[in-house]
Amino acid sequence: MSTDSSGDTGGSVPRPVDIRSLSCDQLARLGVSQIAYVKPVMMNGAIHYAIHAADGTPMALADDRDVAIAAVHKHEMLASLVH
Repeated sequence: MSTDSSGDTGGSVPRPVDIRSLSCDQLARLGVSQIAYVKPVMMNGAIHYAIHAADGTPMALADDRDVAIAAVHKHEMLASLVH
């Protein structure tokens, strides 16, 4: 964002959004690029950790919970554990 010499950004101040007014599609996309969910899954008789985008899109699978969380953080996202 650029500013002029007076410090004015030239834009308006963002207003809070009432999430009750969001469409189902907008709500589904909320946080997709910032939040990833990590949940344990059973695969071939062993526990692995699935990483999903906030909208449920599968992104990766890791053998270790800490590795899954580190992968999420490496991509500048927040990890949320799901049980």
